[in-house]
Amino acid sequence: MTLLLTGTGVSPGIAMGKAHVLRRGRPDVLEYAIPRQHLADEVARFRRALDSVTAQLRDIQRHIPANAPRDVAGFIDTHLLMLRDRLLAEDTITLIRERQCNAEWALKIQQDNIVSVFDAMEDAYLRTRRDDVAYVIERLQRTLLEDEGGVPPRRNLRGRVVVADDLSPADMVLLQEAQIAGFVTDAGGPLSHTAIMARGLGIPAVVGAHTASSLLHDGEDLIIDGDTGMVLAGADGRLSRHYRQQQKAARQHARALRALADTPACTRDGQAIQLMANVELAEDLRALRHAGADGVGLYRTEYLFLNRTEPPSEEEQLRHYRRLVNASQGRPVTIRTVDLGADKLDLDGAGQALNPALGLRAIRRSLKEPEVFLVQLRAILRASHQGPVRIMLPMLTSPAELDQALELLEHAKRQLKRERRRFDAEIPVGGMIETPAAALLSEHFARQLDFLSIGTNDLIQYTLAIDRLDESVTYLYDPLHPAVLRLITLTIEAGQRVATPVAMCGEMAGDLRLTRLLLGMGLTEFSVRPNMLGEIKRRILDTDLGALRPLMQQLDTAYTEPAVAELVTRLNAL
Repeated sequence: MTLLLTGTGVSPGIAMGKAHVLRRGRPDVLEYAIPRQHLADEVARFRRALDSVTAQLRDIQRHIPANAPRDVAGFIDTHLLMLRDRLLAEDTITLIRERQCNAEWALKIQQDNIVSVFDAMEDAYLRTRRDDVAYVIERLQRTLLEDEGGVPPRRNLRGRVVVADDLSPADMVLLQEAQIAGFVTDAGGPLSHTAIMARGLGIPAVVGAHTASSLLHDGEDLIIDGDTGMVLAGADGRLSRHYRQQQKAARQHARALRALADTPACTRDGQAIQLMANVELAEDLRALRHAGADGVGLYRTEYLFLNRTEPPSEEEQLRHYRRLVNASQGRPVTIRTVDLGADKLDLDGAGQALNPALGLRAIRRSLKEPEVFLVQLRAILRASHQGPVRIMLPMLTSPAELDQALELLEHAKRQLKRERRRFDAEIPVGGMIETPAAALLSEHFARQLDFLSIGTNDLIQYTLAIDRLDESVTYLYDPLHPAVLRLITLTIEAGQRVATPVAMCGEMAGDLRLTRLLLGMGLTEFSVRPNMLGEIKRRILDTDLGALRPLMQQLDTAYTEPAVAELVTRLNAL
């Protein structure tokens, strides 16, 4: 009998092979008291564990394939940095001394403290960084407990589908070296470092399959679909043949999308569309080049400011921005100034707001801390000397905010001129339309700025008064809500009236079901996740804007979500 499990497909492709179940569970950590006279010994034991895990990770680094994406090494570097971080190293030692407890237990307390801060973050990508904290602390605890069960074997896994409760980036290096066919895990999400690494290494993967490691058995035949998130155990001959054909078709489809890389994104009736990529990592830049994107439509900078008590220096930021600009090879790069809010404060946890989404975040926070904002603006300006760069201001709500931000930008330019530093004096500046207030004032912003970009994730949240993190109301989160579509239309039309380009960089832009709807609304610039570039381009190439117009006239009278959904279905059937 065939067993079907479902999870989240995070790395595309179909993998077929015998299961290898990695049963290791969590380390069994107990609390026990340390007599005061032995506290120094316990601290020394903890320091030895830090040194040992550092050595383990450096050994894993040496096994990273030469042709692996640079991010693979970068993730291991991140974990090595965590081992030296004050929050993990020094604060744990403080806990050992103050609570007179064993090191494993102090780590557990510290993990709870750190993870609670990450859990409160609104940004999904940043929230997943708690997994890195968990990986590092678990490895430390296993080392303290002399438990070697957490390390996957390096041999006899060739062609196997690995099943585990969870995997770390370090595990991924070892499993890739062992030439596994794919993997499925109980935990994890699409933005975890493990998922990103799987995509970078081209390993089909399904995560978040909950009970996979307890229901699946060593040696049974598995099929995993990294696109749909489906896991099949014990499939019969008919199903196996079906999936072999799917494997073949997927390879052909991927080749067909890659063949479009040099084809401009243009509708059948000749409307040129700018197709950009949302970029967070070097892996994304590689996908950008392979899919033939026109540039970077959104580069988030928050990660530079996290997990530290002092903001990054101008030189540190400059190094990151220069690397990005150089890797983009002449394509424009849109750098969003930091969208750091009350939900993303440093790990000291100071100043957590009751409702972070409505608190001191994004441009509001930058204007409250002009000395920090000025440093970032100077770094972006200096990077603009390396290639085309655009600055994007997040979450504008009032003209006064824009005026203050532009004045600080001019101040940064005057400083750099006095210092005889080179930069693009005409650097384009844009703003994100993420609130109903900004959408209603979009014509004003369009007149003041060089471009606008609609951030649909927040625009939907604020328009429909839905906390995206509150599971009890997420069913109301609907991009097809007529009010949301009215605000998007308003913004696009405002841009058209004053000849200011309007882009979209939220999740809606990368939703293939909505591409024709957005084209019909007049959107001419999409910025999407790199893995969607090829599919969105193909849909653009298959669209005739003239054929959409009669149906699009019905959007003005579609006052319910089902009516809009029916319209979308009819558009996609053309």
